[in-house]
Formats: sequence, C-alpha cells, structure tokens
Amino acid sequence: MSLNSPWRADFPALDALERQGQTYLDSAATAQKPQALIDALAHYYANGAANVHRAQHLPGAMATQAFEDTRHKAAEWLHAGPSGQVLFTHGATSAFNLLAYGLEHLFQAGDEIVISALEHHANLLPWQQLARRCELKLVVLPLTAQGVIDTDAAANLITSRTRLLAVSQLSNVLGTWQPVRQLVALAKAQGALTVVDGAQGVVHGRHDVQALGCDFYVFSSHKLYGPDGVGVLFGRHQALGQLRHWQFGGEMVLQAGYHDATFRPAPLGFEAGTPPVSGVIGLGATLDYLNGVNQVAAAEHEARLHEQLRAGLTLREGVQLVGNPQAALASFVVEGVHNADLAHLLTEQGIAVRAGHHCAIPLISGLGLSGAIRVSLGLYNDSDDLKRFFNALDQALELLQ
Repeated sequence: MSLNSPWRADFPALDALERQGQTYLDSAATAQKPQALIDALAHYYANGAANVHRAQHLPGAMATQAFEDTRHKAAEWLHAGPSGQVLFTHGATSAFNLLAYGLEHLFQAGDEIVISALEHHANLLPWQQLARRCELKLVVLPLTAQGVIDTDAAANLITSRTRLLAVSQLSNVLGTWQPVRQLVALAKAQGALTVVDGAQGVVHGRHDVQALGCDFYVFSSHKLYGPDGVGVLFGRHQALGQLRHWQFGGEMVLQAGYHDATFRPAPLGFEAGTPPVSGVIGLGATLDYLNGVNQVAAAEHEARLHEQLRAGLTLREGVQLVGNPQAALASFVVEGVHNADLAHLLTEQGIAVRAGHHCAIPLISGLGLSGAIRVSLGLYNDSDDLKRFFNALDQALELLQ
C-alpha cells in the first residue's frame, strides 16, 4: 500500500533535497524544518533582533514576549500544568550536564546512580563522570531480549542506596518504548530523583510529565522539527529547588559584588548569559505548527510507514534487525557486510541514513556489533522514500554480499 504524507509540502527542504537526488531518512539525528519555523526566524531577524529580559525598548520587549510564550507552549506540550517549570538550555546534552553538576551536592561517596544499558552518551557520560567525581556507584539496568529495560531486574537493583534514576523513554538505537512509569515509580519508592531522556520519545506522541511522575524531563528542539541549539528541561518545582547554579554570568544574577553574589531561582537562574533567543522563538513557531497537526493521523501514518520499513528489511536475505523496533526507526546489520561499507554505497545513491554506534557505544558493543545502519522516519516521509531506499539497498547488497 502506498502511503503519502499530507505534511510533506510543509517542509520546503524536501524539494531541495529531491533536486539534489537525496532521500532523507535520518530524522532521529535531526529533523527537517517546517515553513512555519523558517518564517518565524526570518521575521525575528528581519524585524529587529534583540536580547531578552534585559531591555525596556520595543525590540527587546517583543523578543522577551515571544521567548516566554515559547516557555508556556513547551510546558503545554508536555502537559506540565502547575507541577513544574521549563528551562531552556543550548541542547539536551547541556541539560543533562546542568543536572549532573547542579545536583552533585546531594550525593555522598557510596551512593548509587541507576541508568540503563541502552542510554545515549548524553544520558550516560554526565552521570558516569559524576560517579567518578564523587565516588558513587553507577548501576546499569539490563535489557530483555526484546530490547526493553528489565523491570524485574530493576526492582532488585533500585534500592535504598539509589539517589537518582536516569533512563530513556524511547531508544535511539533499538526503537523500543521503555517502561518509564514503572521505573520512575520504583525509584520514587526509594526516595530517588528521576530523569527521563525524552529526546526521541517527545517526537512521537504527546506525553504527560505529570502522569510519568518524573522529576526532570529533557528533550532537544532539533529532533522535534525545531531549530538546533535549543534544549528543553522540565523540572518539578521541588526538584528544581534542589538544583544549585552551575553556570554563572549575566541574567542569572540578582545582586553581585566583587566577593559575593546572589542568584535567581529557576528558570532564569539556570539560563546564564544570552540564551538561544532565535532558536527558542523558532521552537515556539514549530510547536504552533505541530499543534495544528492531527496527532491521531500522524501516529497512524508513522506506524504504517514503520511497518513497511520493518517488513521490507525482514524480507531481505542476510538482513537482521537490531532489537525489536516499535516506533519511527529501525537499526539493522547485514551478515558478512560492514555497516560502513553499506552506508557508503547507500550514500552514493543519495540515501541519507545514519551508520555507526549512534552515540551508544556500550549498547552496540554489548550486542556484539561494530555498528549498525539506522533508518529513521519523520512526518514528511512516505512510501516513495522507502521504495528508493530499498532499491538502493538491493543494489548495494548485490555488490557486497
């Protein structure tokens, strides 16, 4: 069955890519941008760029209003309600580092941080390095054969020594939804703080951070069809109150002398210096656009297209799916073929996919792989994209197998 995307025309880069002979299947790394975002950025720069919060003039007031409107829109996107606030960072990686440094004072030698075996480096390395700095134990939750964090094992590994749990909502390698609610509940029962990496999950469905129960939820704008250089960090009020400031400079300070200073609370206290003003305003325009997309129709389109992707890969001799992908992406290897060689031949045919360890070296190594090819889908992809991919894959495999 042929599937056309009713949203494809909203993303002008796809026409440009098509003229270049490119088929874009790498949205899990970064998504293409809707015209609404492009228009918002052009309007901001063409009508008077200005810094936010620190000016009384009209351009500054307009920028500040648009910036703070996005904060409200992001909180609504996450169904935050009155439970917490949204902070802006320069990316999801920046948000995780903010948490790792801002919460460091809560840990003592021998305390435990719990992560999972499938974490992206952004949700692994900040906690790994915190554990090294403070002589903590980093506990790694194992996976089931289906690529899901093992909740039975987690029930034994999350203990009274656990001070923080940090897990992904949707694996960027395996494409599997994770039992975040159950894991958060286990950690909360032990009095631990909880962090959810929503970088992939936030793109596929509208999630409710109040229902998830997590203390912190992190995602990056550029995967959610927004500008790059913007991270979103939701924090519950009580959890934000435990954060210590980790970057210092303009905006976040209340009073300053040569030998002491006082600082603002969240959110501005954790947005030191000039924030990514245009990016945040652009994210607001992107969220407006996405709010106009029929979420049920989008989910059904993605699910049908994903099934076509899975079925097509499964039919090809020697192709092995990595895990049991459930949403929007599929990673695979081919028996006897190096992923870099296959990626090279796909690239030569204009197929834009991702190859390698996908910023998850421990997971890829633990699976006994040197890397994998990942195909990832966006709102704008359709059956023709997959047809071109499979034609290119068949030609590549004919040469390599």
